[in-house]
Amino acid sequence: MIRAFLGIDLPLAVRGALQVQQFLLPLPRKVEPETLHLTLVFLGDCPEPALEAAHEGFQALRAPRFNLSLRGLGIFGKDRPRTAWAGLAPSPDLMHLQARVETIARRAGCPVDARKFTPHVTLGRFSPPAPPDAMRLERAVAMGAGFRTDPWEVAELTLWRSHLTGKAPRYEVLARYPLA
Repeated sequence: MIRAFLGIDLPLAVRGALQVQQFLLPLPRKVEPETLHLTLVFLGDCPEPALEAAHEGFQALRAPRFNLSLRGLGIFGKDRPRTAWAGLAPSPDLMHLQARVETIARRAGCPVDARKFTPHVTLGRFSPPAPPDAMRLERAVAMGAGFRTDPWEVAELTLWRSHLTGKAPRYEVLARYPLA
């Protein structure tokens, strides 16, 4: 079994902009800047033959390059915040590509997460903070509502293996898939 996911790596300028947002937010635990990414499909703990089939499907995928930009901040967890994130500007190209790669992964036999795809870049993961800290975080996220990055061209997809460690997950690139 290999814990893996397919996503989009971020350019250095975008990572830098996200690091500034991480600094401005009172996050109990920040995602390491070198691991910031956009997950398209989480493959879970995938049997090696299924992961190989998914890899072959991703290799055969023909999709055009497209532009993305980040827009706004948010929190998952409503009353009990547990994740802070940066959102993406609406992108029909991204949504179409995500549906295609999710279909490839499902057909390959990977245990794909059933949740609806919500494009975001995770900035911090944490246990729900105490109410005063949660209010401070919510206020800071609201102040960051105008956060935006310049568009960048998505030229490839990346397949990562996720190694769970006691501190934070460590990611290993397994393959890269260029877009046309």
